[in-house]
Amino acid sequence: MNLACLPQTQCPLQHHVSLAELTTLNVGGSAEWFVAPRTVAELQAAYTWAQEEALPITVLGAGSNLLVSDRGVAGLVISTKHLRYLKSDLETGQLTVGAGYPLPKLAHYAAKLGWRGLEWMVGIPGSVGGAVVMNAGAHGGCTAERLVSAVILEPDGTLAVVSARELGYAYRTSNLQDTQRFVLQATWQLEPGYDPAQVKAATQKHLSDRLRSQPYDFPNCGSVFRNPQERTAGWLIEQTGLKGYQIGRAQVSEKHANFILNCGGATAMEVYHLIRHVQTAVADRWSVWLHPEVKLIGDFA
Repeated sequence: MNLACLPQTQCPLQHHVSLAELTTLNVGGSAEWFVAPRTVAELQAAYTWAQEEALPITVLGAGSNLLVSDRGVAGLVISTKHLRYLKSDLETGQLTVGAGYPLPKLAHYAAKLGWRGLEWMVGIPGSVGGAVVMNAGAHGGCTAERLVSAVILEPDGTLAVVSARELGYAYRTSNLQDTQRFVLQATWQLEPGYDPAQVKAATQKHLSDRLRSQPYDFPNCGSVFRNPQERTAGWLIEQTGLKGYQIGRAQVSEKHANFILNCGGATAMEVYHLIRHVQTAVADRWSVWLHPEVKLIGDFA
């Protein structure tokens, strides 16, 4: 329901908006307040309004890698889905991209130019903002390798340009996680000058490999757990005998054990309990505690 627009903007401010359809798992409750800015100025206005109203802020990108509570999310949810601008510098081989730009689309765009470096992105169902925050990666590549800089909305409402070195990157993490600093755009340094057909072929191979090895037949949030150093999370879960294990309508994928599927009508709490069951069972068997890659949003008490 549209109640109004953000002050000094034409950006609709909505109340009680369902988030289930905005996440790849298709579970979860509603946002207390919701906006989807189309410009950086509107995003700043949303941030300012939330601060003035003393509301917590949650940023929602492509909705992957998230588990939203059935009870919903208090405060203001800011969607970056409209921040999809892209600028390519043909002289330097740099791409500057808005936070809401989908990673698969970005990979295909770079391939069409004959620019190498983002082929690994093609099968990741996320967006640029999330990739920068969590150092997304696949097939041996990751965000930290190619990122030049990012534009960040700071807690005081100002904009800052930060280099990749300043983001404290490590495996699937950065110093942006669990902060009130939000990614608005990112600049990537690629390798131009290659035959587009070759880059397209490499990109398509990555996509084909993911389609063959990972489940796409039911809603899911991507990889649920980070890989420990010695073994992959999927191997540990499979060797614990949990492939196909189900709580309610939430199931450990039989195709890839590091994925949890919504088999139709699952609740966020069922997914949550399945995550905890997997962690406990793997710890009992291997003395390894699996740390979630998926981010929990809202109340799971």
